[in-house]
Amino acid sequence: MVTMQTAENALKSFYLDAVSDALNTKVNPFLAKIKKTSENVVGKDVRKLVKYGVNGGIGAGSETGDLPKANGNKYVQFVSTLKNLYGTIEISAKAVRAAANNEGAFVNLLNDEMQGLINSSKFNFGRMLYGNGMGKLSGVTDAFGSVLAMENVQNIVEGMIVDFYTSEGEKIEAAAGRTILAVNRNDASVTISGEDVSEQLMGSIMCLQGSYNNEITGLEKIFSGEGELYGVDVESNPWLKPQIVDGVGNISENIIQRAIDTIEEVAGSKVNMIVCSWGVRRALANYCMKNKASLPTMEIEGGYTALSFCGIPVVADRFCPLGTMYLLNTDDFKLHQLCDWQWLEGEDGKVLKQVPGKPVYTATLVKYAELMCERPNGQGVLKGIIEA
Repeated sequence: MVTMQTAENALKSFYLDAVSDALNTKVNPFLAKIKKTSENVVGKDVRKLVKYGVNGGIGAGSETGDLPKANGNKYVQFVSTLKNLYGTIEISAKAVRAAANNEGAFVNLLNDEMQGLINSSKFNFGRMLYGNGMGKLSGVTDAFGSVLAMENVQNIVEGMIVDFYTSEGEKIEAAAGRTILAVNRNDASVTISGEDVSEQLMGSIMCLQGSYNNEITGLEKIFSGEGELYGVDVESNPWLKPQIVDGVGNISENIIQRAIDTIEEVAGSKVNMIVCSWGVRRALANYCMKNKASLPTMEIEGGYTALSFCGIPVVADRFCPLGTMYLLNTDDFKLHQLCDWQWLEGEDGKVLKQVPGKPVYTATLVKYAELMCERPNGQGVLKGIIEA
C-alpha cells in the first residue's frame, strides 16, 4: 500500500543520493571538476586565508655581509556568505491516492517529479556559475503588455518564476512572482503571466524569484576586475585581477597559447580547462580544420567528452557569454559548503509537508554553499571572439 510515509521514506533513502550525484557531477564539466569541501566554513560564512606573492626573506650577499631580512608570506582573508540554494518538488494528495494500489505508477510519479527538479536545478546552478551573484537573468529593453523584449534570453526558460527590479535595485512589487509562459529566441522576447504593468518594467532587471543578490559568486564577478571580491578591494590588490584579453576577433592557436603562457608566467598557474560558448568552439574547430591542425577528443571527469587543445580539455557551455573563452585552473576553485544536498526537515523530522489550506505536499532540497577562487590572477579570459 502506497502512502505519504512511503513517499517520505523513498525521498530520504533512495532519491537523495541520486539527486546529489546529479547536481554535483552532471550540471556541467566545470562544476564536476571543482572540489566540494566543508573546509573554511565558519558559521554562515566562508573564511579563507589566501597567500599571495612570495616569501621576501631571500637574497644573495657577500661572504661577510648581512643576511637577508626575514619577510614571511603575504596573506589576505577572503570572506563571503554561504548562499542558500533551494529546489522544491510538489506532489498532490490526489496523485498519491491514485497510485495507492500501483507501486509502478507511484515510482513513475516520484521519478517524474525528481527528474523535473534535477533538470531545473541543473539549469539554474549551471547559470549561476557564470553570473556575478546578483541573480540577473536579463534586462528588459521594451515592454508591450505581457510581452517583454529582453537584452538576451540565454538564461531564460519557460516555467521560471521571476521577479523584477529597477536599475537602483528596488523590487517592482506589482510584477513579483510572474511565470515565464513563452520564450521567443528569434527576437529575444518573453511572455509573462499576470496583469499588464509594462510601463513599470521598461528598463528593469529580471531575476529568478527570491534570488536577487543571493546567488553564488560566479565567473562574471571574479573576472570583473573591479569593486570588491570576497570582501577585498580589487584596485588596491592588483593580484586579484585575472588575465583579460579584449577584442580578440578571429581565434587562433597562437592567441590561445599566448594567453596560457602569460597566465603561467605571471601567476605560475597551469590552465587545465578551457570553457567557451558553442560558437567559439565551432570557430576553434574551423580554424584547426583550415590549418590542418589536430584537435582530438578526450574523456574528462563526470563522463563528459571534450576537444583537446594541447592536452587541455575544451568544453562548450550554454551559459558561457557569447564570444568568450575562459582559461581556467580548476584547482584554484572550491565549492565551500556547510553540507551536501539535504532535504529540509520540519521539527517532526518529515521532509514532505502539506501546503496550508491545499491538498498538496512539498519537499525542498537545500544546500548552503559558495564558490571561491583562491587565485584569480591564475585565470584568464579571451573576449570578443568572432563566433562560427
